[in-house]
Amino acid sequence: MDRKRVRKALVTGFIVLLLCTTGALGVLRHSIQSGLDQRCAIAQRSHPRPGDDVAAMMAYVRSESHSLRERNLTVWALGQARDERALPILQSYYRGGECDHDRCLCQGELYKAIKLCQNKAPNPLFIRIPKPTSVELQ
Repeated sequence: MDRKRVRKALVTGFIVLLLCTTGALGVLRHSIQSGLDQRCAIAQRSHPRPGDDVAAMMAYVRSESHSLRERNLTVWALGQARDERALPILQSYYRGGECDHDRCLCQGELYKAIKLCQNKAPNPLFIRIPKPTSVELQ
């Protein structure tokens, strides 16, 4: 092969790799955003906090009327929301031991959610973060 053909093959391969990576990140972002939006809607139906999805999700996690599985999914969503207001609730359930999914919230999921809520770095996937409306901030 001559240099021109090799260069063209490398450029084409790079472009294909870039497009695949962009597509994969887009699918990942959509999946996370959809899951977060779904958990916000479920929490709002069960524990209405108009204009404040994070508060509704915090109430959902505290409520023992929901299954541990459902509450664990909401813990994940609180981590994705990255709202510091969730830290006291998340930390109150975190024991740092082994997971016992039959009796308590997932310790691994709580750990990840706590770390995300403590992280001040911008969200790399540009997930829409639920924020309270100005009415709740007053």
